[in-house]
Amino acid sequence: MRKLITGLTLGLTLGLTLAGPFRAQDVLPPEPAIEDTIQSQFDAFLQDDFATAFTFASPNLRTMFRTPENFGAMVKQGYPMVWRPDAVTFGDLRSVAGGLYQRVIVTDDAGNLHYLDYQMQQVDGRWRIAGVQILQAPDLAA
Repeated sequence: MRKLITGLTLGLTLGLTLAGPFRAQDVLPPEPAIEDTIQSQFDAFLQDDFATAFTFASPNLRTMFRTPENFGAMVKQGYPMVWRPDAVTFGDLRSVAGGLYQRVIVTDDAGNLHYLDYQMQQVDGRWRIAGVQILQAPDLAA
């Protein structure tokens, strides 16, 4: 009987551990202020206004890149779809391990879809972008 209880406990623990990633994130209602911050940065990039785009970055990113010019060069080289998007669509806002992540789907000028996660941080009552991760596009084949 003791082996059965130990086995059940181990199985339950393993099952809960494996299910953890599925429960560790919550989809939240849209937050217009977050979407406005991200869209405003896209608008600034479209105007090559790196000084304004830089204002939407979190303090840590601003410290890391030091100048709007450095920041703009990084975006142009590493995130060309963000620098020159053809279309921007906002997906789910999610809470993951205490952080907020806004999914953004960007269509580039060639019609390619890019899935991005924007990590958001509130600084002095305003939303700032703390990082952007390029995600693998979901497999839509059935």
